[in-house]
Amino acid sequence: MTRNPTELLGVAMADIALVLLAGVLLTPLFLRLRQLRVIAEIAAGIALGPSLLGLLPGHLPDRLFPPEVRPRLQAVTQVGILLFMFLVGWLMRASHFRSGRGTVLGVSLSSVAVPLLSGAALALGLHHDHDFADGHPVGRTTFALFVGTAMAVTAFPVLARIIDERGLGSADAGAVALASAAVSDVLAWFLLAVVSIVAASAGPGRLLRIVCGATALAAVLAFVVRPLLRLLVGWAGRRGDRSTQVLVVAAGVLLCGFAADQIGLDAIFGAFAFGLAMPRDEAEQTQADIRMPMEHVAALPLPVFFITTGLSVDVTKLGGQGALELAAVCATACAGKVLGAGGAARLGGMSWADARTVGLLMNTRGLTELVVLNTGRSMGVLDDRMYTVLVVMALVTTAMAGPLMPRPGPPEAAPPPPRTAPAWASPPPQSSRRSPRAHSSPHPDQKESID
Repeated sequence: MTRNPTELLGVAMADIALVLLAGVLLTPLFLRLRQLRVIAEIAAGIALGPSLLGLLPGHLPDRLFPPEVRPRLQAVTQVGILLFMFLVGWLMRASHFRSGRGTVLGVSLSSVAVPLLSGAALALGLHHDHDFADGHPVGRTTFALFVGTAMAVTAFPVLARIIDERGLGSADAGAVALASAAVSDVLAWFLLAVVSIVAASAGPGRLLRIVCGATALAAVLAFVVRPLLRLLVGWAGRRGDRSTQVLVVAAGVLLCGFAADQIGLDAIFGAFAFGLAMPRDEAEQTQADIRMPMEHVAALPLPVFFITTGLSVDVTKLGGQGALELAAVCATACAGKVLGAGGAARLGGMSWADARTVGLLMNTRGLTELVVLNTGRSMGVLDDRMYTVLVVMALVTTAMAGPLMPRPGPPEAAPPPPRTAPAWASPPPQSSRRSPRAHSSPHPDQKESID
């Protein structure tokens, strides 16, 4: 039966409400299991798909989320994903790249290179079973590069949240992991852009146009858009016009996504690049006026993104061979990240315990990985089975961090108040000169707050 557009819109609104409520109901359970809210929302999206709800009679996933409604849900999620990618780019700070340069650089490069190479090697062995996607052939090199890149991803926002909740912000392991994740994220997105260019180019001419277009977009963002943003945001901030700030930034994110799409890249690269070009103003008021509203707006459609992902994931169809592939992919992904990042941290002089913590933190993939996988699916690189395998791998590797990370220690007890000594017991007066340390100002590179 064909439904009119008004009826489809009503079904889409009911579906969004269902997804939001499912995430709300699962969140308390997952929090008790030491998991983040995003894990509960991803699990809710998979549970509402054919992997769990599809096991019940009545074809419930298709009845609740009809195929003709799904494009509307995907349009909603695209806005949330673009805002999320903008925030990921904006969260990158120069201080992340300057702190602990030797160890951070080693952990960053190793945490990308080891899983990239091991994942690509595994993909070469699996390619013969995944050489067609949506009826089109998938190149061996493209497939290997994409799977390797997917394993090299670290979810910077998830890692930052874990560091904050575990009280690791001032610890060596937390600082190194946070800075390394920022560097490795930039490298991973660059690699994904290269894979996207290779997959999208039908010949050297189109490849050259994409490269030239991407270079021109980067130049415009760096030398034109960034100065204009600084002026516009500063002007609106002085007027106290919060709505103008948010609207200008949101419009820029969407326009930059459109520009990337016109070049031949996925729109997420434009949003991420716009976040990198966003001026860094550490003032708390600027954070409250722009970043916090953008986070709240992006948080609403993201659970809908998880259901659009979950509807394409069917664990029940993996079979024996798919289960073996899942085990191999999870083992390779975990070994590549934990050994690559943890080994580099240990060689950099960190203790075994801190190196293990760095490896576990860098192994989180979360929402960032799902964005990468959906990009690969839209590029025609992943078939249904490999897409399911990689989505489950993203969920497993991210969920591992909560139970395996050290619990936050108890708050330090306040020192007892000094006892007042009688006058006759007071030591003889010393020199009134005070050490310069008594009036030293805080270090300029104090840890910034990242939610």
